[in-house]
Amino acid sequence: MIVAILIVLAYLIGSIPTAVWVSKSVYGIDIREHGSGNAGATNTFRILGSKAGSVVMIGDMLKGFFAVKLALLACVFSHMQVFSEPFVNLQIALGLVSVVGHIFPIWADFRGGKGIATLFGMILSIQPLVAVSLIGVFLIMLFLTRYVSLSSISASVAFPVLIVFIFRAPELSYKLFAIATACLVVLTHHKNIGRLLHGNESKVPLFRKRRMRRNGED
Repeated sequence: MIVAILIVLAYLIGSIPTAVWVSKSVYGIDIREHGSGNAGATNTFRILGSKAGSVVMIGDMLKGFFAVKLALLACVFSHMQVFSEPFVNLQIALGLVSVVGHIFPIWADFRGGKGIATLFGMILSIQPLVAVSLIGVFLIMLFLTRYVSLSSISASVAFPVLIVFIFRAPELSYKLFAIATACLVVLTHHKNIGRLLHGNESKVPLFRKRRMRRNGED
């Protein structure tokens, strides 16, 4: 019963439509009616700029982070041990449910985003060092290319490599999760990959305000 309740809570947390709330409350638009139509950080970066995109990205990451932390309640109300294999499996399950909530949010007519930031938050909660490494890969690629999609794909592909060869996680479920995550992210970004190959993918407007000021000064 406690596991079922935690799963429902994880879904509700994941369903918090950060991008929709930020775009409507601050900018007076529904982000889903612009750009790619996704209610996620990538589309927010593209349409509303780096400030709004950063807020949405952090908010979406926190959803996955806190959904995973719900597993601690199972240890309080049952005999489950922290860091045991059942505990890790529950963490993964709760994190994935929060990602599903982000993609199909009950608070926003089941029209959400792709769940990449929420997935990162989930990994951060389970394996902080792995998540920091992935965020490093993401930020480096974002700085070099300004493609959020390419940065997300690069980080996702690096995930199983880090888990299997660098950090050598002992749990089989975690290894399978890392491999499945990389495959899923690549599949869900197939349109972005097509646009990248054809040079049609939009770049995020990093430092847009700074450049506008410089242009004005010039």
